[in-house]
This record gives sequence, C-alpha cells and structure tokens, in this order.
Amino acid sequence: MNILLVRVSSLGDVLHNLPMVADILRHYPDANIDWVVEEGYVSLVRLNPHVRNIIPFALRRWRKSLGKKATRDEIRQFFKMLRREQYDYVFDTQGLLKTGIIMGAARIVKGGSKVGLANGSEGSGYEAISRIFHTRSIALDARTHAVARGRMVAAAALGYSADSAPDFGLPGPDSARLLAWMPEQDYAVFFHGTARDAKKWAPENWIAAGAALAPMPVLLAWGTAAEKQEAELLAASLPNARVLPKLSMDEAVALARHAALAIGVDTGLTHIAAAFGRPTVELYCDSPKWKTEGDWSPCIVNLGDKGAPPSAREAIDAVRCLLDAR
Repeated sequence: MNILLVRVSSLGDVLHNLPMVADILRHYPDANIDWVVEEGYVSLVRLNPHVRNIIPFALRRWRKSLGKKATRDEIRQFFKMLRREQYDYVFDTQGLLKTGIIMGAARIVKGGSKVGLANGSEGSGYEAISRIFHTRSIALDARTHAVARGRMVAAAALGYSADSAPDFGLPGPDSARLLAWMPEQDYAVFFHGTARDAKKWAPENWIAAGAALAPMPVLLAWGTAAEKQEAELLAASLPNARVLPKLSMDEAVALARHAALAIGVDTGLTHIAAAFGRPTVELYCDSPKWKTEGDWSPCIVNLGDKGAPPSAREAIDAVRCLLDAR
C-alpha cells in the first residue's frame, strides 16, 4: 500500500504529524509512506527513517519570484515528482486550499481515497474549500489535540484505533556532539522567542529560572534580530547564559535533541525537545494548553494556559523535579 501525507507547515504542525507514520506502519507494516512538506522542514521529516520519499514544497520561496522561468520550471518539477507515484491513500491533515490543491494533483489508484479534515480546530486557519478535493472528510471534535488530529484521521480511514502513546520516530541523542558551540557538559536551552508578543514569558521570569539553574550552562537560541536582542538582554543578567549564533534548522533541532533541559514558550522548537523525550517545561502564556501540550511523557511539564502565564516559581519547581528525576 502506498500512502502520501500532505502536511507542509509549520514547524510544530509538521512535528505533530509525525506519529501518523508509526501508527500506519504498526497496522500496515508493508506500507510505503511519502510526505509533501515545505522545503525548510525536510530535515525534520528526514529524521524519521520510516518515511520513504520526501517531496519538497517551496511555496514560501516560489511566491517571491513567480514571474521567473526558473521558478515556474521548479513548480512544474514539483508536480511531476508528486504525480510520479499512484497512491492508495492521500491524507491532507492541514486543511488549507494550498494543501487541498496538492491533494487534488496527486494520483490515486482505482478505488483509492483522498482523505482530509471535515472541520478545523478552535482558532485554526482551516479553509473549508479544501474539502472539494476529498473523497472522504473526517469530522473531529474542535478541541482535538494537535498530535491526535492526524492520527485520528488516518485511523478512521484505515480502520484502526489510535489509542497508544504517540511515537514520533525520532532518534535519541548522539553520543558525539559535533557542533562547535555545544558545551561538553549538560546544558539547558531557553526557547524564549515567538512571533506573537502575547505568547512571550516575562524577561524577569527567564532571568530567575536561569539563575536557579546555575552553574548549568544556559543556551539562548534566536531566529530574528529582535529575538537576538532579547537573548542578549537575558544573557547580560545571567553569567551562566550564552547567546548562540544564528542556527540552521538542522542545528536548531540538534540543540533541542541534545539538551539536558529545555524551557520554552508554545513554539515549534519547544515541542521538538518534548518529542525527543528531553526534560521539557512548556510555558503557555496566551495560547490554549489543550491544543499542543506534551502529554505523552513524564519528562514534560506543561505550565500556564491562555491568559494565565505561569510564574517563575512554578517553572523553577518543575525544573527541579525533572532534573531530580534524571
């Protein structure tokens, strides 16, 4: 059986889709699973060895140069790769017009199915027009966890129950740390950056948490110039903290993968640390905890909720419990 997964973005959403792979193979061990994903997240999907082919999608880059022949040629090549295989099932678990178009262009065998979401979750960007590309639409409760949504769509279509703990198919930490900026000793990482200011945790809380961790090194990641400036301000108050250089996606994933402790707001890299099974404190300040909380491991502590940011004391207590449990 050949299966295509269409989940192109964003980082956290692609991560939360990974357990579909293990679920399908647990019940159909001979299945071949391909995946269409935004090119920036190919390296994350590649960490799961059970995905056969990854088809890179580059809409974020293409839309900047649609008038260029090279871009149009690249788009034609994408659709050629997409249509190379005939699939028994195509799953669109994102529910957008762009992912529906990808599903519509994919080829299926006679009697094959194109399966997607009949509805979005609360606060999602679901686009109902995506259903015109479905042969079957699966309705889910509007408050279904982000990890469960894709799993339940596949389970409904393929006739099994997705009631086990999610398996992201990610490897454990490497014994050798090859990146020059990684400390020799155990380190904590703070994922403090997020695109929406309301989701941020107050600087004084980060400083209190970092001081409580001393002398453990605290690495501060950043993705934008504003986040770098915020990291530098935190590091100025924390002798055990260090601002990292600009990281590639592969390097950022490695940072999460090797951390002895991760503390982060509701953002993709925080969820990646949790998926790798690292001791993780997830901080919810202005997003609903039910949607993405790490609920699959005792190594994950979820604090706060929409409109109710956690205190520094709560985070410090959670950190001590996680580190003591090691």
